Amino acid sequence: MTADVLGQATPGLWPHLIVLPVLLPLLTAAVMLLLGEKRRPLKALVNVGSTLAGLVVSVMLLRWVHLGDVPGVVGVYLPGNWDVPYGIVLAVDRLSALMLVLTGVVGLGSLLFSLARWDRAGVHFHPLFQLQLLGLYGAFLTADLFNLFVFFELMLSASYGLMLHGSGRARVSAGLHYVAINLVASSFFLVGAAMIYGVTGTLNFADLAVKIPHIPLGERGLLHTGAAILATAFLAKAAMWPMNAWLEPAYSAASAPVAGLFAIMTKVGIYAVLRLSTLLFSDQAGASVQFGGPWLLAGGLATIAFGSMGMLGAKRLGRLASFSVLISSGTILAAIAFGQAALTGAALYYLVSSTLAVSALFLLAELIERSRVAAGDRPEGDTIPGPLDETESAFEANARMNLDEQEELLIGRAIPAAMAFLGLSFIACTLLLSGMPPFSGFIGKFAMLTAVLSPAGGAGLGGVSASGWWLVGLMIGSGLISMIGLTRAGVRHFWAPQDRPAPRLRVIECLPIALLVIACGGLVVKGDAAVRYGRATAEALVAPTAYIGAVMTARPVPPPPKPAEARP
Repeated sequence: MTADVLGQATPGLWPHLIVLPVLLPLLTAAVMLLLGEKRRPLKALVNVGSTLAGLVVSVMLLRWVHLGDVPGVVGVYLPGNWDVPYGIVLAVDRLSALMLVLTGVVGLGSLLFSLARWDRAGVHFHPLFQLQLLGLYGAFLTADLFNLFVFFELMLSASYGLMLHGSGRARVSAGLHYVAINLVASSFFLVGAAMIYGVTGTLNFADLAVKIPHIPLGERGLLHTGAAILATAFLAKAAMWPMNAWLEPAYSAASAPVAGLFAIMTKVGIYAVLRLSTLLFSDQAGASVQFGGPWLLAGGLATIAFGSMGMLGAKRLGRLASFSVLISSGTILAAIAFGQAALTGAALYYLVSSTLAVSALFLLAELIERSRVAAGDRPEGDTIPGPLDETESAFEANARMNLDEQEELLIGRAIPAAMAFLGLSFIACTLLLSGMPPFSGFIGKFAMLTAVLSPAGGAGLGGVSASGWWLVGLMIGSGLISMIGLTRAGVRHFWAPQDRPAPRLRVIECLPIALLVIACGGLVVKGDAAVRYGRATAEALVAPTAYIGAVMTARPVPPPPKPAEARP
């Protein structure tokens, strides 16, 4: 069932596209479970087809909300055909569409990489992958807290299986901590949502935005307590310091395609914080305006500092990529805490660029480490035991696990100039994550610095607040530290080794890395359009009247008229 879309009388199938990103992975996972484990080639083909279809639908939704007959339209879909705010509501605007496309791109790249070998390292990889996409897509589309919790749990349940995919002591140990932390976060989610419902009597995002300005002052304390508990759950998922100790062990121990997909997992927490803070604590929220903003800013700055220190101490590429995730999350959280449209728009551009780059680095790390294992070079600082041999490193265990039924190494078909591809890809990831020109990471950071240093940015020295200067300093410092850490790793992997054999790579392993880097290049070529899209998205978030109006005025589709009774 569909509902009317505010400001847009679009007939046909356009509104129905909103539910497709949820239905496609759900139906695909069910079909693949029926196929069983003996039909893995067919399951892989179905998985790729469904993931590609989800990406196409996401791009169509983005074009609809941004370039349609009414630019900036908010599409609303009522799956149960119930009145708002009682039924399930799905809504898509520029922010949701952006996150859908980013999920589709990262998901497709990680899936293609897994087809080289990782999808055969354990059971039910393909259904779990689709359920993971289902949770991600649903979290970005839902318009109420209850279903946000449902999709969060779907996403996390699938991530538990994917985290442990491939077995090994390192994965099991890190996976148990990952599960425990997320179970605690889910409990906080439930408690916070229950407290907010007790005060407002609703869980619908738009309805909350309408009711919160009218909450009596005597009940504001309970509202703020519930919001703080709820934010704790989101910020734990976003890996904000000091709730981020779980991320580096989990992401660096996960298999390469799973870690590549997990690059967007922290962005779900950031999305939830951004969506709810702009709706519930906007300028119309009365005494609750910008509630929690200073704490969010302080936590974001601390996360940048923590990630930067980790980059200085890390040696393995997987750990470097994990700490890059922390720097990215901290930068975005600190930027959105200012509540400025220009800064938030630039942060959204940076979010896309950093997520693509980190995902590519996670995939690239395995290919680079493979050459060291093949040469008998044990990675420095890697003391995590493998699943069978107490003296075997995690990377050696990963290489040994790449065996077919005849226990022969699946090294793939050699491609020309393998080391050149790895080296150039690594340089691109280094420049992207450190924010060096001419890549998209530089554009994103430059846009954020410009927004912070503008006269409207604050009231301190030169019109910039003290917190703005802290953000500027940590952004520049984290970029330099990222360059140092990644360059040091590049020298150790590509320059220092002598007579190391070039790894034998599969095209299916190199293709997704190249596509992710090329996507970052597309952000440079279309930089002006991408920055303007982020700015328009941020302006709509700061003034959420259109989103609230679209959801609250959505109406169920009336039932068809009953046929007239036949007269005798």
